[in-house]
Amino acid sequence: MDNSLIDSRIGWRAGLVALSPVALFLCLYLVVSVVIGDFYKMPIAVALGVASIWSVAIYRGRPLVKRIDTYSGAAANTDILYMIWVFVLAGAFAMLAKGIGSVDATVNAVVGVFPSRFLVPGIFLASCLISMSIGTSVGTVVALTPLAVEMAQYTHGGVACFVAAVLSGAFFGDNLSFISDTTIAATRTQGCGMRAKFRANILIVLPAALITLLIYIFGGNGLYTHPVTETSVQWVLMLPYLLIVVLALMGINVTIVLTTGIVVTYIIGLLYGMAPMDGVKLLGDGIDSMGNLIIITLMAAGMLGIVKALGGIDFVLRCLTRHVHGSRGAQACVAALTAIVNLCTANNTVAIITVGPISREICHRYGVTPRKAASLLDTASCIIQCLIPYGAQTLLATALAGISPAAPWPYLFYPWVLALMVGISIVVRRK
Repeated sequence: MDNSLIDSRIGWRAGLVALSPVALFLCLYLVVSVVIGDFYKMPIAVALGVASIWSVAIYRGRPLVKRIDTYSGAAANTDILYMIWVFVLAGAFAMLAKGIGSVDATVNAVVGVFPSRFLVPGIFLASCLISMSIGTSVGTVVALTPLAVEMAQYTHGGVACFVAAVLSGAFFGDNLSFISDTTIAATRTQGCGMRAKFRANILIVLPAALITLLIYIFGGNGLYTHPVTETSVQWVLMLPYLLIVVLALMGINVTIVLTTGIVVTYIIGLLYGMAPMDGVKLLGDGIDSMGNLIIITLMAAGMLGIVKALGGIDFVLRCLTRHVHGSRGAQACVAALTAIVNLCTANNTVAIITVGPISREICHRYGVTPRKAASLLDTASCIIQCLIPYGAQTLLATALAGISPAAPWPYLFYPWVLALMVGISIVVRRK
């Protein structure tokens, strides 16, 4: 198997050391939180800070300045900075829309139509459809999370459950959409058409989504304790969120969508008597609220950049491809490779691009069709990206909701059901 990534030789000890920053972060954040019994007590930024210091410390053989340069260079990656600009705009829009009453007006309109027990399933369906239409999970999170949070608070429901429904639907659509960057990356690296990949994917993803929907419908007892009362709806105040959804569905870049939303929301606020400087203060408060999220994103990117520089990802690829046997083994290997690389990069598109060439070679050797390989790449990456507490989508959603990145976990049914469906598809369908 002639591949530079697989042939990159580092020993077991060096490989485990390279991966140790990720292990240290997960241990600090998860284990400490579980022991304490409260995920709010252990700040994720502190866990990442300790893991970042450790990653710089083990990156030996070069001056400290060079190590920090490597860390900073990974944090300053253009994709990372793009996410940060989205975070800034999202925070400004969310705070301004809330300040002028747009969120309350939209929530009043929605809860006046749907019984409270169907709000979470409704949010999940809306997230699925919007994400599939616009091809971006981040854009879906930006559009729906503030509404979901207000719905939860209005009905005295669990905010974490509503946020989990948004995240689950966002990754459903991101996985299936024809214009998603993950779909494009998966199909191009495997050499198959998007329609072929969609047909293979829908057999795995749709049953998982239907099961999740049923869980949200019938498993939501006790989540909603406050009866919805009739309130007058101010339709003009709903315009910012309607505009966000419509522009997103048109396929316009999320930064343009958010900037337009901010301008329109500010104008509506002025028309409703908001003082100009009050609007400016709301924008500033919204940007400030994203500060912790931005720091977390930069530290995670820097730490993972050193993990890659140390050969940690190459080590994982080599270890998992060493003992592949048969079609099912090849499929399981592709799914596992994608999952672990995604765990180490916190970026599903990067994980697909990294594993893609190796996946194509493995699947060709063992007779796995390109469409199945593309489906496994995309689906496995979405599962992990939905679950990790340091992924951009989860960080953004929980920052907008004001909850811990781990808070949605108990309600993230979709990625677990999807993982089960992937396993079944590997066992039942050999190719």
